[in-house]
Amino acid sequence: MKFRYGLCSLQIFNAILLRFSRRLRNSPLTLVLFFSLIFLLFTGCCQKKSHRILKLAHVLDTSHPVHKAMAFMAEQVEEKSNGRLTIKIYPSGQLGQERELIELLQIGSLAMAKVSTAPLESFVPEIKILGIPYVFRDDTHRWNVLKSDIGRSLLLSGEECFLRGLCFYDAGSRSFYTKKIPIHSPKDLKGLKIRVMKSVTSVNMVKALGGSPTPISWGELYTALQQGVVDGAENNPPSFFLSHHYEVCQFYTLDEHTSVPDILLISTAVWDHLTPQERTWLQQAADESVDFQRKLWDKACQEALQEVKKAGVTIIYPDKAAFIRSAEKLHDSYRGTQIFELINKIKEME
Repeated sequence: MKFRYGLCSLQIFNAILLRFSRRLRNSPLTLVLFFSLIFLLFTGCCQKKSHRILKLAHVLDTSHPVHKAMAFMAEQVEEKSNGRLTIKIYPSGQLGQERELIELLQIGSLAMAKVSTAPLESFVPEIKILGIPYVFRDDTHRWNVLKSDIGRSLLLSGEECFLRGLCFYDAGSRSFYTKKIPIHSPKDLKGLKIRVMKSVTSVNMVKALGGSPTPISWGELYTALQQGVVDGAENNPPSFFLSHHYEVCQFYTLDEHTSVPDILLISTAVWDHLTPQERTWLQQAADESVDFQRKLWDKACQEALQEVKKAGVTIIYPDKAAFIRSAEKLHDSYRGTQIFELINKIKEME
């Protein structure tokens, strides 16, 4: 962008100089007007360069805590940069579903996107570690990992395919919800078609726990539940509530099998063209938005559970031991791979 504006200005300057060269020699007034014009031209070009707009897209509703966190980030970027860097947010799938957004980032047609780490694993194999069930002991353990060198490495693991992670957002823990059959243990999942994200790890996870995984896009899930295409799905409390899936599903089992975070991505084609100062503004704002979002998330989870219970949903608190035992088979299936080594590293962390 800088090169284009500089070349444009130089071409215009040469054209004007050639056209008015004779007049400049003979007229002091023309000389003054000429240099005034050149000053305005270059000032205008500098103003264009000093204001950069980054488009950010995601599929969530604007009432979702993660959207609010990104809106907060946009405000912080605007403030830190004194208006020189702006983030424009396109929510609710306006620019496509998550896989489409990732592909737009890769070709540089979109600057930033918030996606779940599940669809990202098709592009960045290392990220599948975050979708493996019961790899984290609790929330404290999970955030210790995400803020460690392991988390940092995962954020940067997609750079070879033009995707750079800026931060993780809390997406809580995912649990099963079903239309007709309550889930108290893995054996209750047998024969049930459970919607999963389009992720190999999600498919293997539901298989390991006894269900029949059925990949369906998030935007089509309400209708799929309504029409009986699937018997249930799995997600965190705010998503279960805000999607209105509680209108179709009577039972919500808080087995908390996975804690798949959301990730904020930026296209490396865009990142590489930001100035060092712009990168600092953006990264600082993203980091601050994580703390802001986590506070919103805790409150949203409590409110969501209260609302779905009020709407008639039966909330089940199962014994997780049987679910954890079933998940261990999936852990063992990675033996001999880097993922298995990473699982052990995570388990060893406090």
